Amino acid sequence: MADAMRVAMNDAVNRSAAKTVTGWPVSEAAAGAILTIDLGAVRENYRRLKARLGGVACAGVVKANGYGLGAAQVAAALIREGCDIFFVALLTEGVALRKTIGTGPDIYVLNGLPPGSEPEAVAAGLCAVINSGAQLKAWRAAAHDAGRRLPAAIQVDSGMSRLGLAPTEVAALGGDSSAFDGIDVKYVMSHLACADEPRHPANEQQRLAFERLRAMLPEAPASLANSSGIFLGPSYQHDLARPGAALYGINPTPGEPNPMLPVVWLQAKVAQTRRVEKGAGIGYGHSYHADAPLGLATISFGYADGWLRRSASAGWFEGVRLPFLGRVSMDSIILDISALPPGRLREGDLVELLGPSQSVDDAAGHAGTIGYEILASFGPRFHRRYVGG
Repeated sequence: MADAMRVAMNDAVNRSAAKTVTGWPVSEAAAGAILTIDLGAVRENYRRLKARLGGVACAGVVKANGYGLGAAQVAAALIREGCDIFFVALLTEGVALRKTIGTGPDIYVLNGLPPGSEPEAVAAGLCAVINSGAQLKAWRAAAHDAGRRLPAAIQVDSGMSRLGLAPTEVAALGGDSSAFDGIDVKYVMSHLACADEPRHPANEQQRLAFERLRAMLPEAPASLANSSGIFLGPSYQHDLARPGAALYGINPTPGEPNPMLPVVWLQAKVAQTRRVEKGAGIGYGHSYHADAPLGLATISFGYADGWLRRSASAGWFEGVRLPFLGRVSMDSIILDISALPPGRLREGDLVELLGPSQSVDDAAGHAGTIGYEILASFGPRFHRRYVGG
């Protein structure tokens, strides 16, 4: 299966015109690494989630520049699948996305609007996610100034203790008939803390708390499920799901086969190869010493590109695993290429870091982190190439 995927990805790359993300004009020839993003896989993942949801609406979460893969490109692909609701984290992300996708789709700002920024949000046609009484008051004032009702989602804290109206605030608002004057409440929403652990008791506790809290607020469609929440079943899906990670190929059901297609293929260029003798110190701090004569390759890729310094892992070339030796540097990593025939790997060749041989979740496991952090950490020095969109 890995070989078949590698062939398919190569074919897709060969058919694609090279593109770069706006603001990251890195040519393929100049870049030290190439990140290929399969927008066709993003679209298929959206279709799979929609099928799982039945008639429930499905948004697209494209915060953190589409989890590092390009919010504009991902959103455009999802729009082709009929997605017309997007979520970002910050106002700046919402303004940028509006400029690229135009009017029409709704864009919600999950972290709420910073005080004083409401006019900018109104001008960009964004929907506020209201997380506090102060934000509600400010959005109500903005509606008054605009002379029209403004759209918003009301977020309640059902037990994650991160964002959203506290239960005491919700109860107070429930008794105030003027609290939502000028506000078009599109959704009442909350966020699950433990959805990737299906048997965690917090899931049901949060679901019940969410039902209690939203019953105190204006009647509106409800939204609770994130990527993993979709797989908890219909009682968590309500009227709108908000997947993010699953769209990008991260497994929403840890411990089970991944129901999503992989989206990224990351390859780094070989900068230099060499032979070293037994006993040679390798990398910073000489944290590794050769226990025999070794062939080494240095790739132009490191923690400045988002590959975490603690990520002890490997690359692959033509299906052969090439272990990392020593520490990850800012701009380079040293690989043991002794398993390859001498001279087979040359300067400029591409070593696979993510793709058929190692998934994003696999790499995250090596680093002791999650796939979200792997993708969101990707830096601006890659050449980003889009296929299948």
